[in-house]
Amino acid sequence: MKRLGEILSKTANADISEVRSGPGTETPPEVSSCPICKGAGFVRRSLPVDHPRFGKAEPCSCVMNEDEHVRRTRLERMSNLGSLTRFTFQSLVPTGRTGESGWFEEAYKAAREFAEAPSGWLVFSGVSGSGKTHLAAAIANDRISAGEPVLFMVVPDLLDHLRASYEPDDDDIGFDQLFDQVRNTPLLILDDIDTGAGTAWAREKLLQVVNHRYNASLPTVFTTTTRPQQLDERLATRLCDEGLSRVMVLDAEVRGGYAQVGGMTRERIAEHQFRTFDLRVAGLRSEERESLESAFRAAMAYAEDPKGWFVLQGANGCGKTHLAAAIANRVLADGRGVFFAVVPDLLDYLRASFAPGKESPYDELFDRVRNVDLLVLDDLGAQATTQWAQEKLYQVVNYRHVAGLPTVVTTDQSLDRLQEAHPRIVARIADPHAGTVVTLLAPHYRLGRQPDAPPARGNYSRRR
Repeated sequence: MKRLGEILSKTANADISEVRSGPGTETPPEVSSCPICKGAGFVRRSLPVDHPRFGKAEPCSCVMNEDEHVRRTRLERMSNLGSLTRFTFQSLVPTGRTGESGWFEEAYKAAREFAEAPSGWLVFSGVSGSGKTHLAAAIANDRISAGEPVLFMVVPDLLDHLRASYEPDDDDIGFDQLFDQVRNTPLLILDDIDTGAGTAWAREKLLQVVNHRYNASLPTVFTTTTRPQQLDERLATRLCDEGLSRVMVLDAEVRGGYAQVGGMTRERIAEHQFRTFDLRVAGLRSEERESLESAFRAAMAYAEDPKGWFVLQGANGCGKTHLAAAIANRVLADGRGVFFAVVPDLLDYLRASFAPGKESPYDELFDRVRNVDLLVLDDLGAQATTQWAQEKLYQVVNYRHVAGLPTVVTTDQSLDRLQEAHPRIVARIADPHAGTVVTLLAPHYRLGRQPDAPPARGNYSRRR
């Protein structure tokens, strides 16, 4: 707390007509050279509510003739940016990393316009790596270059500091002063606002900051991995107010990445290519070899133009996961994103991330699984059939079915057996108008056919 107290004490919002005094409220001499602003560099005057300058911060007289270098150093220290001082507009590519989408370019232009004349609110929404924090920090650095104060706060850190300020050390500032500083700073940037809602106390403090700045129309920038509309209703109504706020969605900019749950690492998936798939397995019956070759051809065709569902059904070890990974490699090579999930592990991960205080990791993962360019659901049917698990899985499947997003599914269970346990899911993945179901009749490629096992029967391919 001490370090933030020292930083934020320089950003205190002092009312020149109501300079606080009394035990416990004096600002330490080493951080308060000006008796008016107490080192903040700006003041907020007591004016009637109908006055055009009501609630607006104004430079203190102590900084009007300040040396430019001294001012920038002071503002950087006040901003709480730390290492983010390197995140500038000059270090950004205006069209984004891929240069293929207008999403990032639009957000970049909005950030530049806001940095030139901060007014209202600007919200950047996107998954990790989409560039939202870089844009927010670039705004802060641009304002500092112009000699204007700004405060950059990661929301979980802010709430931690507010909690700690209830019992401040001798050298720290108290809760009331710290809270007032954050609420009234001329330009506030709240990074990861969706990660600060773990307790009722935290939600209330965050809402008070947001509500105060909303009522006063104070310039504010927010970043969130969760869609603003999906936040707490009271936050959502503020952040989505079209009269004050502008929301920029950056999710479409993140492409070409790979994510996994269940152990299929990027290095391991790279080993599973079409060229390494063995079609010359010894001891196969004619129908088994035909099904293997048919599945191989169908997988290659799907990889060239992935659309809708591609379901691979067969015994463990028959090659269906290899073919799913080969499709994923082809999609990655085309510069698109892939999420490879072993279904039981995915549901375990979602359950763990859904624990109290971890809503954001869950929302971010769930949103990414639903919207990724290609989703691979490996080993469907092996998951525990709890009501929660079925509902989460169905939400993913239904979302991608309605949106027509490419999805590969592997399962060692027959569709009839899956139908008994997951009727709504099978209704989506087995829709002949929405995808392809391929059955591999080959046995485990290492274990071979079990002794006395009857020949496998059934249609090995059903195309859309």
